[in-house]
Amino acid sequence: MPAAHVYVHVPFCARRCSYCDFSIAVRRTVPWRAFADRIAQELQQRHEPSRAVHTIYLGGGTPSRLGGDGVTAVLDAVRAVCTPHADAEITIEVNPEDVSEVTARAWVAAGVNRVSLGVQSFHDAVLQWMHRVHNAAAVPRALATLRDAGLVDVSVDLIFAVPKALDRDWARDLELALALEPTHVSLYGLTIEGGTPLGRWTARGEVFEAPEESYEAEFLRAHDTFTAAGFEHYEVSNYATPGYRARHNSSYWLGVPYLGLGPSAHGFDGQERRWNVAAYAEWDAQVRAGLDPCGGREVLTPENRLTESVYLGLRTTDGLHIEPSERTLVAPWEQAGWVTVARDGRLRCTAQGWLRLDALAGALTAGRSR
Repeated sequence: MPAAHVYVHVPFCARRCSYCDFSIAVRRTVPWRAFADRIAQELQQRHEPSRAVHTIYLGGGTPSRLGGDGVTAVLDAVRAVCTPHADAEITIEVNPEDVSEVTARAWVAAGVNRVSLGVQSFHDAVLQWMHRVHNAAAVPRALATLRDAGLVDVSVDLIFAVPKALDRDWARDLELALALEPTHVSLYGLTIEGGTPLGRWTARGEVFEAPEESYEAEFLRAHDTFTAAGFEHYEVSNYATPGYRARHNSSYWLGVPYLGLGPSAHGFDGQERRWNVAAYAEWDAQVRAGLDPCGGREVLTPENRLTESVYLGLRTTDGLHIEPSERTLVAPWEQAGWVTVARDGRLRCTAQGWLRLDALAGALTAGRSR
């Protein structure tokens, strides 16, 4: 089945964020032309057939580090094989410090019609602790420049549950995010990964993870704030104004095929998942040598499919259909206010239920496996 969605992992960053364990390459000068050439070569070497696509997503890393010419070159490389539909969603992840009138207009001219803006916080002390390059004042300037260039669909990323010692005012961050009038908000709880600066700080006892009750309170406060402002909390981490759900990300939750290009990029053809080697230098060398940069493959078993169907179903407001025989299992969750069950048998998590998503999905999967 041909993939209808394309993800390109752009690894370049000005600096590694304190919490980041993604595949990145810190570069003062970004080799955008060589990178675009490698993307074109990877498509050729993997013998990818020509296809029409509904979405293209440049993630990272920091795709905006490619500048105007680099984003144009990468999208041209993709379009040589993948033809976007007339209404295709074409997204790039952007950091505020990379936005200028010149770059924004170049992105629009290249076909970009959606931006995911990496804000994370409006507190300068928190941004510095995260090793972000921008400050809070750069955010409204960047958003104004994007809109002046014609980019209406702008999503804002925020991170919650930072250590209490940072004295971050979460309510203020939510208010300032709303004041930007974004079409979409993505909300991520801070996680501590080994091998990151944050992981090392925590291991040395210099940083203490936010307690579970703070995590829950901040998640629920965001839910209440954004839904009261007219946003739909349509997926555990995502809010959208009417008509602005992220179509590319929704393809992952629906389990449809997608093509992954670039270092560490994952793809799915409907039967098999594959992922590229993670290190940029290794991916670059393999592609230059005419090799498929595959780092691994996994054919989905019936058990895998069952687990994924339950988990992916419960993480969106589309929900999951349950059988009458499963009502006894989910009845305590419904009584606790974690889920609702519609007359048509669709089970949907509430905001409180999403905080327990792993446990609920695990219990339902175990019940269906018997």
